[in-house]
Amino acid sequence: MKGFLDVVRESASKSTWSRGVELTRADAVHGLSEDEDGSVLLQVQEQQGMISHTATLHVADEDWQCTCSGPDDPCRHVAAATIALHQARKQGEALPAPKTQSGTLRYRLSRSRPSLAIERDIVHAGGVYRLESTLTALSSGRVDGPAFVATQADLAAERALGTRRRGPLPRGLLEPLFKALAACPHVTLDGEAVVVSTEPVLPYCRVVDAPGGFRLVLARDPEIDEALGDGVTLSGQTLRLAAEGRLNGRELQDLVRGRFYSNTQVAELVTDVLPGLRERIQVGVETEKLPETSQSERPWISLLVERRKDALSVLPRLVYGEPGSPPLARVDAGELVHLRGSIPVRDRNAEALRTHHLREALGLRPGYRVDLRQRQAIDFARRLRDWKGPIEGNAHLDFVERGDLSPDLSITEDRIEMAFLTAGPQEAGSEEARALTDDPTEPTTGGRSSARTADVLRAWQAGDTWVPLEGGGMATLPADWLDRFGDQVADLLAAQPRQGPLPMAVLPDLARLCDDLDHPPPASLERLRPLIEDFDGIPRAPLPADFEGTLRRYQEDGVDWLSLLRRLELGALLADDMGLGKTVQALCALEAPTLVVCPTSLLFNWKEEIARFRPGLSVHVFHGPTRELDPNADVTLTSYAILRLDADRLAARRFGTVVLDEAQNIKNPESQVAQAAYRLDAGFRMALTGTPVENRLDELWSQLHFLNRGLLGGRSQFRQRYARPIADGDTVCATRLRERIRPFLLRRRKQEVAPELPPRTEIVLHCELDAAERAVYDAVRAATVEKVVAQLSEGGSVLAALEALLRLRQAACHADLVPGQRAQGSSKLELLASRLEEAAADGHKALVFSQWTSLLDLVEPVLERDGLAYTRLDGATRDRESVVKHFQSEAGPPVMLVSLKAGGTGLNLTAADHVFLLDPWWNPAVEDQATGRAHRIGQTRPVVVHRLVARNTVEEGILKLHARKRALAEVAVGTGDEAKGLTRDDLLALLS
Repeated sequence: MKGFLDVVRESASKSTWSRGVELTRADAVHGLSEDEDGSVLLQVQEQQGMISHTATLHVADEDWQCTCSGPDDPCRHVAAATIALHQARKQGEALPAPKTQSGTLRYRLSRSRPSLAIERDIVHAGGVYRLESTLTALSSGRVDGPAFVATQADLAAERALGTRRRGPLPRGLLEPLFKALAACPHVTLDGEAVVVSTEPVLPYCRVVDAPGGFRLVLARDPEIDEALGDGVTLSGQTLRLAAEGRLNGRELQDLVRGRFYSNTQVAELVTDVLPGLRERIQVGVETEKLPETSQSERPWISLLVERRKDALSVLPRLVYGEPGSPPLARVDAGELVHLRGSIPVRDRNAEALRTHHLREALGLRPGYRVDLRQRQAIDFARRLRDWKGPIEGNAHLDFVERGDLSPDLSITEDRIEMAFLTAGPQEAGSEEARALTDDPTEPTTGGRSSARTADVLRAWQAGDTWVPLEGGGMATLPADWLDRFGDQVADLLAAQPRQGPLPMAVLPDLARLCDDLDHPPPASLERLRPLIEDFDGIPRAPLPADFEGTLRRYQEDGVDWLSLLRRLELGALLADDMGLGKTVQALCALEAPTLVVCPTSLLFNWKEEIARFRPGLSVHVFHGPTRELDPNADVTLTSYAILRLDADRLAARRFGTVVLDEAQNIKNPESQVAQAAYRLDAGFRMALTGTPVENRLDELWSQLHFLNRGLLGGRSQFRQRYARPIADGDTVCATRLRERIRPFLLRRRKQEVAPELPPRTEIVLHCELDAAERAVYDAVRAATVEKVVAQLSEGGSVLAALEALLRLRQAACHADLVPGQRAQGSSKLELLASRLEEAAADGHKALVFSQWTSLLDLVEPVLERDGLAYTRLDGATRDRESVVKHFQSEAGPPVMLVSLKAGGTGLNLTAADHVFLLDPWWNPAVEDQATGRAHRIGQTRPVVVHRLVARNTVEEGILKLHARKRALAEVAVGTGDEAKGLTRDDLLALLS
């Protein structure tokens, strides 16, 4: 020790050594510890304990260090420590001890809202002194208290606390205070010794199993025992502060909510996401399912070939693994998707080379499926012979040329059998087929192969040249034969059940096919000859013995036609114009017991007509809440509503005849009433309507499905083979449809069969909206149309467009019809009143039709103001018969207000020769039904139909649609060639 003392004294300056002596005499040095290697730690105090430094003496090595930052080496603290240690060793003591014991600082932390509170004590020989002032004040004597020794850490804690001496700690003080307390040995939390650490607690992310993949979610670090608030955590006996971990706002939000990675995203999770997170936060993997990575696999191209109907589907995939074994991963849209085993580390250069080779050899890109048909598929299958990579599947082996197909049609008495066979032995393409199967020794069958008839017809209708064979391979279609007879064969096959004979209704089609093929027709077709040959030779049918009345010639022809179809048990659609006497023709042809289904408003008409023309028939009205079927009635009358409600009861009974009057009521085949009608059991089915088609050809299918099931095939077949082509302007298809339904549909025009019927004149009365009405109309348009048109153009629902159209139509008629509006009058109603006054003055009677009863309500006060007598018929009218008789009488009022729904069918109002249509609609068939109330048999004066149209409104656009809508009916039952329903484009045109 003496030698070490001499070395330090010789190394120190005189002033430094003198200062060391002074510190020693001031009892400022006390020993702390001695290590096994002989290093001694001593504490040296200055400024009454406010400053202390630790000197470390390496006696054996003659070296030293001090915690001060002074320029001297050795410093005064090393000098004092050396002198004090030498004196202690001379006295036989291991370490110097101060004569008076100074107190040390202790920090007492406690749990307090929101996180921690602090108290400081000085522990000295006399006890514990609670420090409520600053250390400076205590050491200077301004405050009474014990002597103490403050370390650098104590001073740092003092600076961190600032003016706060004790009590709850604000969040802003925690970080600098924890940095200071980390070097303080005497810290407690609620009486328990703790260690303060400056190591931050980073956010902790758990990787856990989830259904179909993995989930990453922020959670409390499992090492944290308690969260004390304000980011303070307790792990065992260690206090730490939480840190944010450099997560951006989106990442933090996703991880708090929990972010899911599917099994297909595991490669991205393992190779990208987790490494990035580990650089910023703690990640705990709590699953054993995460795979390891591997760097030994190389990429290669796998071709998946499949058969999709008549197409060769090829999907090239860029995968990792060993060729011939299931891949470990594949590349989709530039991302690696893990499939099994370890996750390969990508080799992007090798991927680029494989992709380039695929593009050069086959013109394909990885991950992009191509569907090849016809010649393209055959050529591609040939190119695969040179492909060196693996191929999954053998669908390409089916796309080999096998020759030409020939039709083989067999016609029996009541069925047809159709087959398509290859022309002869399969020599064409056989060598190629053997090459594709990699078996050159495989023999060919030498026989004939066949293609499914449905596949052949579907391929032909699609305009294809090739069709797949049932045993594999491709053959060319017999296009010429199919162009001549394909449609007829397809129609017959669509109607033919799997087992049993062809339906009677399609035998006329079979007869035409036999004629075209020069094939002897089956004998059973003879009795249908009149239906096939333009109704020539239809035998005269005797009228019922109880018939009272006189039939016109065309009506007699109608009865003859109905009677023939009744005998053949075929359904009949009588579609004569309104007012030509469909009811009386039906009464002459029906066979008891008969069920007549009609709108509720026509029940009394039917009862009256039966009493007039067939008084010998007993009639029962099956209607009302206490209704019961009369098994003895010759004719049972009921409504469509009751048919829907009592479908089971009515379907359980067998009728000789079922008549659907105003058969357009079953135009929607999916409706409950149509489904109920299909279930009715009858030997003879009859449908009466003046408008067999209103909006779309599906309506015609529904009625014919009721009359002659199977005639037009299934609904989807009808749409594909007729409705869509006709809507696209296929005139050949329209002609074929008319030819097929002609035997079962009879339609006569008034001008054709009733030349004595006075003419009907149609005029358009334009009116100008006044300024107030125009303002309302423009406001409605501005509020709805622009938004609706935009939505409709983008494929949105038509319901909003129809609602906007409704509001515009109402605004064009009367502003009071628009919700929230009140008007003084209506230009259109003033025009109506003036024309009605003129007609009445000249001795005419008029019908005024409107779709809205609310508009009729507005008409009434106008008529009363002008002194025009009127009557009214709408859905609320109870005694319809009395209202009609009153109007028809000479003393009756000159005007009848009629709602379009309640009065558009079944009424005879020939007393009127003027018809006013207040609110034109896009379907003219509805208006024709209305005008038909006046322009019918029994009318002796010319009929004038007035359409009231407001200028520069949507009503003008509606008139432009009338011609197209009339063509819809003509295409099926007349001579028209093109028809379309109310399309999205129509609505856009009306609203734009």
